[in-house]
Amino acid sequence: MSSLIEDYALLSDLETAALVGRDGSVDWLCLPRFDSPACLAALLGTRDHGYWRVAPRGLDGPCVRRAYRPETLVLDSEWRTGSGSVRVTDFMPPQAGTPC
Repeated sequence: MSSLIEDYALLSDLETAALVGRDGSVDWLCLPRFDSPACLAALLGTRDHGYWRVAPRGLDGPCVRRAYRPETLVLDSEWRTGSGSVRVTDFMPPQAGTPC
């Protein structure tokens, strides 16, 4: 089952966007543009619709801390495990020639 919409963070390269859940799962992504068909669409139903996840092995729950870096769409997510912590940084760099 997908997360609540308020549990997603937005990543964008000014041409398309992705929605990242608190568990590190990219549940929505259209490539190469916003109006392209979705290649990851778990947001619409189940994991069978496609997702991609980066998180510590064995942890199925949400990260313990998640925040955008100031004035950016660069997202830092942190998980804690029995042996330490891990931080994942998600972002989508603009394509060459994209006006910022």
